[in-house]
Amino acid sequence: MALNKMSVVLPPVSFQTISGLGPQLFSVLALWGGSVHKSGMKTIVRPRRSVLFVPAANTRALEKSLTLSADCVIYDLEDSVAPEAKAAARAALAAHLSAHPKVAFERIVRVNAAETPWGRDDVAAVAKMAVNAALLPKVERPQDVIEAANHLDRQDADPAMGVWAMIETPRGILNVDEIAVLGHRSAVRLACFVVGPNDIARETGLRPQPGRPYLVPWLMQIVLAARAGGIAVLDGVYNDFRDSAGFEAECAQGAAMGFDGKTLIHPGQIEAANRAFSPTEEEVAHARAVREIFARPENAGKGVVSLDGQMVERLHLEMAERILAKAGINL
Repeated sequence: MALNKMSVVLPPVSFQTISGLGPQLFSVLALWGGSVHKSGMKTIVRPRRSVLFVPAANTRALEKSLTLSADCVIYDLEDSVAPEAKAAARAALAAHLSAHPKVAFERIVRVNAAETPWGRDDVAAVAKMAVNAALLPKVERPQDVIEAANHLDRQDADPAMGVWAMIETPRGILNVDEIAVLGHRSAVRLACFVVGPNDIARETGLRPQPGRPYLVPWLMQIVLAARAGGIAVLDGVYNDFRDSAGFEAECAQGAAMGFDGKTLIHPGQIEAANRAFSPTEEEVAHARAVREIFARPENAGKGVVSLDGQMVERLHLEMAERILAKAGINL
């Protein structure tokens, strides 16, 4: 089933329909990292605060995912599925998606790497599924993304279907700038980076520490590259799902670093992630004030105005509109 045939029901808290916006704001929203679609005069923006991994081989988990409040679900055909179960998991996932075409969240499928016995078949199958994107593991060079996009094209995948890339190896981090540039080429489909901290730690020998002091420089490198490429970027998983305090602290850190959301391994992490990556009441109030002052007739065409004794530029208006969109407030 192609994506344009899929009926998607979006929850009010996850998006707003925005009419009459100029191309400048649309570009800002795309850079902000939510899911952005244009249809006629409407632009739909959906945040990606909480992105839950669900094993495709687990039928019970597939069904439970339909009831959760995550912004996105990544159905995993890679790490969580044993080699002997991969073909069956792929078929079960296709059946599940076909049986549930109306959903309130983005659906992504993490495929196996192209060099594995299952990678190409995974991408071919995803091209026919009612999903929003294919997530590629261990992306290390631009060609990895280009080849996957070409494979989707050959399988007549919907043009709206995206490619997400996991950055989780030393070579992937070193080449992240070159990979991110593909975000400016719509034909390549690149829409999002996903950090894989466990693989990074394993391949570099990095010892995980509270606060991630040794990982932060690489994380910021990935965030910066994503912004330069105009794509979304998601922080990696937090392994101890029972440590709610540690998880909340890492969510707060990720939001402060500029990530759009966080990948999750347990449904119990969804609520905290949604809170952490949503604007605060103070941020929303200030954003409203900025928008309102620029909307006054006397400020039409002005590049700078005064608000509460501070100079506010058009740049701040764009930032305010991003915050209001993320809060689900009609612009």
